[in-house]
Amino acid sequence: MAKKDVNNMSFLDHLEELRWHLIRCTLAVLIGAIVAFIAKEFIFDVLILGPTNPNFVTYEILCKLSGYLGLDDSFCLEKLDFEIQSRTMAGQFSAHLWTSITAGIIMAFPYILFEFWRFISPGLHDNERKHSRGFIITASILFFIGVLFGYYVVSPLSINFLGSYQVSSKVHNDFDLDSYISLVRSCVLACGLVFELPIIIYFLTKIGLVTPQFLKKYRKIALVIVLIVSAVITPPDVASQVIVAIPILVLYEVSIYISKFVLRTKDKNP
Repeated sequence: MAKKDVNNMSFLDHLEELRWHLIRCTLAVLIGAIVAFIAKEFIFDVLILGPTNPNFVTYEILCKLSGYLGLDDSFCLEKLDFEIQSRTMAGQFSAHLWTSITAGIIMAFPYILFEFWRFISPGLHDNERKHSRGFIITASILFFIGVLFGYYVVSPLSINFLGSYQVSSKVHNDFDLDSYISLVRSCVLACGLVFELPIIIYFLTKIGLVTPQFLKKYRKIALVIVLIVSAVITPPDVASQVIVAIPILVLYEVSIYISKFVLRTKDKNP
């Protein structure tokens, strides 16, 4: 469709423009989902079920690290004593379909950001567009780092703890496929979004809702919130919560410097 002057566009014109951006985003997700659907063996055997393998790279690293620090051997696994099963007729097909869609969203994330940027950028001033260059690349890198952190750190810790937790030796763990995939999906997507914190702070500072002084003043409260978030997305043991909390706290401190940079840029270019 032909581009219009954003200042002369009506509300319905904006809705029409947004509709086409959403359609292109949906097509990008669909293409990624089709690729993931075809690559079923890699997606499930290697990625999704990878953390159920005692030789998974995270367990090996944590085992060596715990030995080096003189901690117990709870991270040194010989076997994860549980079974994953599908108890409904459409269970495996449904898991295959929704996992493919999730993979499609992750793969299409940079393009989704690109379409979002194309929608909002005409309404920005030239200097705002100039200082927002690199937004797509930076946000995508942070998202993928968060996804990798969720997959290689949070997911294995959660699977190790919950998979071996027992209220009685007479109760054996047999998990439904959908429950297992839901855990991995939640860990991966939650961490991917949490790692977008510097980008969120950047835009909140741009519109005047956040300042470096505000972030410093409420640093202690932020620490409590970070620990709560860590407790929610990880198993309830201290070691796992600390491992997850550290990078989030680092991101918070980085966000303070980003907020300072935004304000300095505003002062130079009022």
